[in-house]
Amino acid sequence: MAETGPEAEREWADLATALGEMALDLLAQDSVQATLDCIVAHSVNLVGGCDFAGIMVVRGDDIQTVAVNDDLVGELDRLQAELQEGPCFDASRDKERVYRITDLTATSAHWPRFAPRAHDLGVGSMMGFLLYTRGDRDLGALDMYSSRPGAFTSRSEQVGLLLASHAAVALSSARHDANLDIALATRQAIGQATGIVMERGKLSERDAFAKIVELSQARNIKVRDLADSINRTGEFPGRRPR
Repeated sequence: MAETGPEAEREWADLATALGEMALDLLAQDSVQATLDCIVAHSVNLVGGCDFAGIMVVRGDDIQTVAVNDDLVGELDRLQAELQEGPCFDASRDKERVYRITDLTATSAHWPRFAPRAHDLGVGSMMGFLLYTRGDRDLGALDMYSSRPGAFTSRSEQVGLLLASHAAVALSSARHDANLDIALATRQAIGQATGIVMERGKLSERDAFAKIVELSQARNIKVRDLADSINRTGEFPGRRPR
């Protein structure tokens, strides 16, 4: 992209339109996984130089790959987990918001084991962004790869940061909606089970729910799991003798 002038203005206007359309597309997805996959697809389409992309989550020393557009990305994540080193691993673990490695062949001093093996797999440059919002600070890292050294420019980084900001908001929203769906389903299941216990034991709603809670504690199982069992069988199981 040109830095100044009418051409640059047109290109930024086109980018703003594309990001707006991406934001609507992300919010239209019907699950967390669909949102993750959509983020990866848009990364390849919108960020200059990006051949491959993926989203990973680091928990301690463990890396979980949650979305990729190519098997190579999962292989790179597994390599970092095996070696316990690498730029994506470091960025996610150390909460570095943005990183850009122009030429992977020149970074072996930082990752003496990972860099040469990643280059052997066909990676020339890498870039990544943490995904977070003010209310949800650990959504993972969005990582981008190119087969060519020098593929990612400062403009690529600017576009990637804008994309990651939109993506984090959409992903946080998708997770919030998923949690609400789980909470509603749990409430409905417990309500249905309470109704069954009320009818079987001729109890008030309050007493029936108390019976469910008491049995869940006695058997050391979750109230939701006990409710599912009651709803499935239509019966309130007897309490185990002590």
